[in-house]
Amino acid sequence: MTTLLVTRHPGAIEWAARRGLTVDRQIAHLDPATISPGDVVVGTLPVNLAAAVCARGGRFFNLSLHVPPEARGRELSADELEAFGARMEEFVIRAVPER
Repeated sequence: MTTLLVTRHPGAIEWAARRGLTVDRQIAHLDPATISPGDVVVGTLPVNLAAAVCARGGRFFNLSLHVPPEARGRELSADELEAFGARMEEFVIRAVPER
């Protein structure tokens, strides 16, 4: 089992460290083909990539927060992530086959 933190943001990396999140690798971009059953992926992913993680037997934890409009579009610090209620929420996502 591998735990991956998928982010390119220094604030998110620091936030995860403050929370005691132990990761095997921090990566900027995820290739879902590298996920094995039991792997844990933490980050903010497009829905199709999160679904691919789940389809391959991985667990997906979204880095969820409420970013006010005035804070969007810029790097956030670990302190700002805390202030905006950052948390890890597990989601199980699956694609619905075309009919």
